[in-house]
Amino acid sequence: MATAQRESFYDQISSNRRRSVILVAIVVAILAVVGFIIGYALTGTLAGGYLAIAVAVVIALVISAVSYYGGDSLVLAASGAKEVKPADAPQLMNVINELSIAAGIPPPKVYLIHDTAPNAFATGRDPAHASVAITTGLLQKLDREELQGVMGHELSHVRNLDIRFTLLVGALVGSIALLADFFLRFTFFGGAGRGRGRDSGGGGGAAILLVLALVLSILAPFFARMVQLAVSRQREYLADASSVELTRNPAGLQRALAKIAADQEVLEVANRATQHLYIVNPIKKFESRAAGLTATHPPLVDRVNRLRQLTGEAPLDAASMEALARLG
Repeated sequence: MATAQRESFYDQISSNRRRSVILVAIVVAILAVVGFIIGYALTGTLAGGYLAIAVAVVIALVISAVSYYGGDSLVLAASGAKEVKPADAPQLMNVINELSIAAGIPPPKVYLIHDTAPNAFATGRDPAHASVAITTGLLQKLDREELQGVMGHELSHVRNLDIRFTLLVGALVGSIALLADFFLRFTFFGGAGRGRGRDSGGGGGAAILLVLALVLSILAPFFARMVQLAVSRQREYLADASSVELTRNPAGLQRALAKIAADQEVLEVANRATQHLYIVNPIKKFESRAAGLTATHPPLVDRVNRLRQLTGEAPLDAASMEALARLG
């Protein structure tokens, strides 16, 4: 069997970071364009367009501040996570401490979710205020190498400031949605016509601009959400590569991803608001709540094959790829 071209984890890390920055720039551009067009359509002036952009930025800052200081505690409480004492899970604490040293960050607070479905997530605004939550099923079903791969992934999210990064994107997307919703409601009740006034001029051009603003208000939140999901997937790729940087062992993470995805246990505490935090999507394809769900994680086949590239291994064979594709 031919071997694949070998790629270093540094190459993957650099590539994923570049793509993440590009995606965030796209969301910022969408926010600026939507804000300007809506403001200009409402007032008929450039100043109105710039004012709308400023309002959208203020909304994003408020959403960010609320989530920044209170989001992690809400997620942990909603997940039923309980803080772990070192004596309760010595191997887990040992793995986290050694990987924290390798990552150059303070050891995070550690929480356990009493559920037999194996999974884990990280949360917190920065390395000094970070937490990782692990299900009891993960501790029971993974060996030490696999546990290292998972914890390396989660600590990489902390070191790479992924929680803060995705929080920023979420706030921007939320601002786009709020701005668009306001404009649609305002227009529905006839506010747009009154806001421009009789003497604003523009004639047919003004009508075209108003239609353009309406179209953007309908489509922009959808496209912004798609970009947000793409950012989430890129940060998962980044955390996978960074985990290998910490553990120097792609095989452990490969096996862990396959085991977690193949497990048929349902993680009851997970929901659509928190699913993107977990290392593998906790909402299984066979569940009724998975209907209409958009992908927050990269395809499992792609994640495993990227890890195999790090050791120069050939991509998975067709049968293995098909089996993994059914899992995630």
